Amino acid sequence: MWGIVDKDGRIIKRNSFKTFESKHFEDFLLALQNSLQPSIDEIGEENFEGIGIGAPNGNFHTGCIEFAPNLAWANKIIPLAEEVSKKFKLETVVTNDANAAAIGEMKFGAAKGVDDFIMITLGTGVGSGFVSNGQLIYGHDGLAGELGHTIAIRDGRDCGCGRKGCLETYTSATGIVRTALEKLSDTHSILKSEANINSYTIFQAAKAGDELALEIFDFTGKILGQSLADAVAITSPSMIIIFGGLAQAGKYIFDPIQKYFDQNVLKVYKDKVKIVPSLLKANDVAILGAAALI
Repeated sequence: MWGIVDKDGRIIKRNSFKTFESKHFEDFLLALQNSLQPSIDEIGEENFEGIGIGAPNGNFHTGCIEFAPNLAWANKIIPLAEEVSKKFKLETVVTNDANAAAIGEMKFGAAKGVDDFIMITLGTGVGSGFVSNGQLIYGHDGLAGELGHTIAIRDGRDCGCGRKGCLETYTSATGIVRTALEKLSDTHSILKSEANINSYTIFQAAKAGDELALEIFDFTGKILGQSLADAVAITSPSMIIIFGGLAQAGKYIFDPIQKYFDQNVLKVYKDKVKIVPSLLKANDVAILGAAALI
């Protein structure tokens, strides 16, 4: 997904293409150029300040994607900023996609005026951005804030990063499907009639009162709530913002997150941290955050 944003934070044009259809980095660059270049030509290259990109495992310091487990063509170090800059002849800045979302939320959404917060994105994986004292935490190598790849369950599910039991294997949109498939074999559920189980069909089943779907959301919220309670002990945020497709499940995911967070958070942090959904449209957060890099 890309968007063209003016200096006042208005998205004046947007479009998208399927990143996962690109088997190689060169294919991705070509698809990006074919999608974006006509709009740059229409507006005039001289009217652009640059290009900001939020990408999985994007390194703000180097401008590279580094071993992104959910992108088939990015299982190595990809000089994304350098190559995009060459292609479009514009300054290009890269950061982690969740960091971009955090910047967008800080400037335009629920975190406006908030100096200490954690941004969680629940999509294909679990992304996170940590803001402390009004600044994103990048770490010495530009790769800080990977909550999705902390271990939620020791020796648990295989993760694309090569480890076992990562948070994203349980609480991402793909993780909740893995939970459903594990639990379906020995129970009765309307989910058994679904030809293609995904996070949306699980949500619909939960809305219909299906016990298994409700159990799946409770389990997912438990794992995430426990991990967020641990994360709070590191940066002491006043707010945790949850964004992404799975967050659209509303109370079915937020209620168990809050329940298990409250049960596990250190007493000194109790009742000090708000857990809230993003206030921005789902398709706006990442675009506005990436644009803010420029």
